Amino acid sequence: MIRLLLVDDHAVVREGYRRLLERRGDLTIVAEAGSASEAIDAFREQSPDVVVLDLSLPDMGGVELIGRLRARDAGARILAFSMHREPLFAAQALKAGALGYVTKSSEPNVMVQAIYKVAANQRVISPDIAPELAMALLDEAPDPLRELSPREFEVLRLLVDGLTHEAIGQRLSISPKTVQNCHYQIKSKVGARNDMELARIAARFGLGN
Repeated sequence: MIRLLLVDDHAVVREGYRRLLERRGDLTIVAEAGSASEAIDAFREQSPDVVVLDLSLPDMGGVELIGRLRARDAGARILAFSMHREPLFAAQALKAGALGYVTKSSEPNVMVQAIYKVAANQRVISPDIAPELAMALLDEAPDPLRELSPREFEVLRLLVDGLTHEAIGQRLSISPKTVQNCHYQIKSKVGARNDMELARIAARFGLGN
C-alpha cells in the first residue's frame, strides 16, 4: 500500500483526486492539507510514502514547501502538480527536490502512473511539458531565472505578485531583512537595475501575468 499526502488549497480538487486515486487498491490518502503549514504538520505526523503537492498555496509557495519537506526528510518523495505549463516552474520544483512534475491538464492516468514512479524513487515529467522542459534545459540562450535558487524563485514570484518584504517574510517565515537581501541577490543574478526591469525580465521568462 502506497500512503499519500495530498496538498491542494481547494477542497473540491482534493476530493476529485481522492476519488481518482483511491480507485486503486494499492493507493490510499492518509492525510490532506490545504496549506503549506498544514502539509508540514501532516507530513510530520503521517510520514507518507509520497507527497502529491500543488505549487499554488495560500501561504508559502509549493517550491518553498518542497525544500522544507526535503530538509526535514532527505528521502521525502514528492510529486508536484500544477496548472503551470512553463518549463521554469517544473525546473524549479525539481531543483527544490521534487522527483516529478505533472500538469493539472494531464490525463488522470498520467497522475496515477507518476505516483507509482515517484514511489519507486524514479523521476517523471508529464508528457505534455516534457519536450518543452528538455528544450529549455538544452537551450544555450541565457535564461537568468534558471540560475535562481528555489528560495529566490519564491521570493521573486511573490514580489511580482506585489507583496512587500514584510508580507513575503510572513508567508515564508523569514525576516524582512532576509527578504530584502534575497531581493538584492535576485536583481544581481538576473542583471536588473531596478524593480521595473526585474518585473519585465520575470514576465519575459514566464513568471507573472
